[in-house]
Amino acid sequence: MSETVNTPPQKSTPVDADPDVAPGAVPAVDPRLLVREQGFAGYLSEFKRKIKGGELGSIPVVTGLIVIWAIFEISSGRFLDPSNLSNIAQYIVGPGLIATGIVFVLLLGEIDLSVGSVAGLTAAASSVLAIKQDMNEGLAVVVGLLGAAAIGALHGFFFARIGVPAFVVTLAGFLGWSGLQLFVLGNTLSLNNISGGVIYHLNNYYFSDIAAAYGLAAVAVAAYAWSQWNEHRRRKAADLPHRPMSELALRTGVVAVLVFAAAYVLNQEDGLPLGLTVFVGVVVLAGFVLRRTTYGRQVFAVGGGVEAARRAGINVVWIRISVFTISGFLGGLGGLFIASQSGVADSNLGGGDTLMLAIAAAVIGGTSLFGGRGTPWSALLGILVIQSIMTGLYMEGSSSKAVQSMITGAVLLAAVVLDSVSRRSQKAAGRA
Repeated sequence: MSETVNTPPQKSTPVDADPDVAPGAVPAVDPRLLVREQGFAGYLSEFKRKIKGGELGSIPVVTGLIVIWAIFEISSGRFLDPSNLSNIAQYIVGPGLIATGIVFVLLLGEIDLSVGSVAGLTAAASSVLAIKQDMNEGLAVVVGLLGAAAIGALHGFFFARIGVPAFVVTLAGFLGWSGLQLFVLGNTLSLNNISGGVIYHLNNYYFSDIAAAYGLAAVAVAAYAWSQWNEHRRRKAADLPHRPMSELALRTGVVAVLVFAAAYVLNQEDGLPLGLTVFVGVVVLAGFVLRRTTYGRQVFAVGGGVEAARRAGINVVWIRISVFTISGFLGGLGGLFIASQSGVADSNLGGGDTLMLAIAAAVIGGTSLFGGRGTPWSALLGILVIQSIMTGLYMEGSSSKAVQSMITGAVLLAAVVLDSVSRRSQKAAGRA
């Protein structure tokens, strides 16, 4: 004999509202709505669930950055001085831009070993065109960046269309473009930047008026608040789970504190650096493209599974070629900023540990080596961690390259191990 369940009328679904729903049935409730209805306790339980499920996000790298800054500040007493933080903001730009391009490639589960050589070749070609060939320097920079993008597209073509592994294609590029860099520079092997020129200003120009930093901060906070409110409005109109206004206000407040604090620190020195403005602008734009556009969703889809993406109608070849094109372009742009910082375009630019630092920054920041998970903000956070370690060690009198490399390597290994453990936890929880 079946048991009769008495359901309160206010929880039942009327038959005439949906003829396919049985009388007395209780509609399913999205668990995200329950979390928000429970207030702080609900968010805390959701946070614990994500941690157990391996969904760590940016928590490890942000925590690590705070610990690094705290250790060096306690040790030196001047690590958090505005002058030091402003210097760090300058040094992260070039490698950070290269790392942003690497993020796109890693999202596909691939690797680009050529970005260091592309960075050096772009700087060399732009300087030679401007100095030796008397081309307008602005035009020379544009030609150099277009060449970098074309190199990336060429790598993508061999990988996506011909089927050569990305590792092999970009390794060949690493060797070939390094040789072309030496050939372009010729016997000089080094060219100083034109004083007061375009490349010179990339890393040395500041918006000295305090209104520039504070104004940009205000615009950034307003844009963030608008995007959050617009998403809230659209989801609410579509009767989808949405964040309450109190949460939006809290999120916007946290962002405002961080952004205006950064503006204050920069204004204590020379003002807002052009390089940092470009870097953050590229990160924001790349983040928007990946998270808010169809193209970005297709990149994640290809990284999550090539065959599944192909069956879903995604042009996998185009996605792969475009991603390597972006990596090449940002590699070239990063090379120009490195040349601006060093004052010269020489045969060593892009060599050494430039490639390794860019890849390490992307991975340390939270981009998975296995593809399908990451964000351009990973590049910013990762390179900030690496540069903070280098600067802190230098301030402590340990400028040895060996010590810096060992510590950076240990941090990179920890990030990869954490990524592997996180993926295993997600699989165990049925989320991967």
